[in-house]
Amino acid sequence: MLPAQEAAKLYHTNYVRNSRAIGVLWAIFTICFAIVNVVCFIQPYWIGDGVDTPQAGYFGLFHYCIGNGFSRELTCRGSFTDFSTLPSGAFKAASFFIGLSMMLIIACIICFTLFICLSLFPRRTLQIFALSLSAACLVLGCMIFPDGWDSEEVKRMCGEKTDKYTLGACSVRWAYILAIIGILDALILSFLAFVLGNRQDSLMAEELKAENKVLLSQYSLE
Repeated sequence: MLPAQEAAKLYHTNYVRNSRAIGVLWAIFTICFAIVNVVCFIQPYWIGDGVDTPQAGYFGLFHYCIGNGFSRELTCRGSFTDFSTLPSGAFKAASFFIGLSMMLIIACIICFTLFICLSLFPRRTLQIFALSLSAACLVLGCMIFPDGWDSEEVKRMCGEKTDKYTLGACSVRWAYILAIIGILDALILSFLAFVLGNRQDSLMAEELKAENKVLLSQYSLE
C-alpha cells in the first residue's frame, strides 16, 4: 500500500472515531433540549408573585392563576387549545413559537431514531435544519413573552408599575430560566455541528491530496 493511501486511511479512521464521540454528545444535548422544550411549554411557572405583590399567583405561556385578594385560593384560566383565554397577544405568540419549537425537536428525535433503526432519512442535514428552526422559535418565544406583561391580569398580580419587559413586584420563575438554558443548549448543538462539518471538510481535503499524490506517483512510474 502506498504511503498516501495509508495517510488517507488514518485520517478516515480518526474522523470516524471523533465523529462518533461528537455524535454521542449531539444525541445527549438534543434529548436535553427536547426535555427543556416540553417542560417549559407545559409548566406555568414563567413569572410569579413576590413578597409585595397585590395578589398571589403565577403565569405561564398559556395557563395562569391569580388570587382574588380575599382568600388563598387561586382562580386559574388559560388553555393552549383556546387562544381566546390568553390575556395578551404576546402570550399567544410566545405559546405558538415555543409549541412549534417543541414539536420540531420531537420530530427531529423521531427522525434520528428512524435513521438509526431503518435508515430512512439523511441524518445530518435534517437534524441541523430542524434544530436550528427549533432554537430560533424558542428564542422568539422568550423574547416575545415579556411584551405581554402590560396586560391587565399581570398588572393585577404584579402591581401598577408593571409594564412591557418590567415585572413590577413580581419575579421571573424557574421555567423562564430553563428556557434560556435551552437556548444555550441549542448554541452547543450548533457548535458541535460546526466542529463536525469542519472535520469532514478537512478529511475531504486530505483525501483529495492523497489521491493527487497517488496519481502523480503512478504517472511518474509510467
